[in-house]
Amino acid sequence: MRTLESVTAPGLEKPAGHYSHAIVHGGIAYLAGQLPRVPGDPDRRPGTIEEQTRQVLLNVDEALRACGSRRDRVLRCTVFVADIAHWPAVNRVYAEFFGEHRPARSVVPVNELHHGYAIEVEVTAAVDP
Repeated sequence: MRTLESVTAPGLEKPAGHYSHAIVHGGIAYLAGQLPRVPGDPDRRPGTIEEQTRQVLLNVDEALRACGSRRDRVLRCTVFVADIAHWPAVNRVYAEFFGEHRPARSVVPVNELHHGYAIEVEVTAAVDP
């Protein structure tokens, strides 16, 4: 039986709740939903949806690195947005981040997200052996 590896990304704030930044199992990294919190400066809040999207994707990058993966190994993303009207701006920043790589993706409009953020991203990625 393969073991589950709980991962805490050193470049992110320590989880405040009962969860890990990611779990790696069987060559796959399952990342917890990332918010656009600024590591090392939790009182700083990115303002525009573009700024929040860039920050949340930088946080995804940090979690991926801690798992031994990277953005071009992402298999699937779930993007939660507090207002679907933000989608065109989110999609532009998302496309810049991933470039030619096009992971499977779901977009889920929600009423609100934790701490009043406008976006949260959850990722599943392959991990190199």
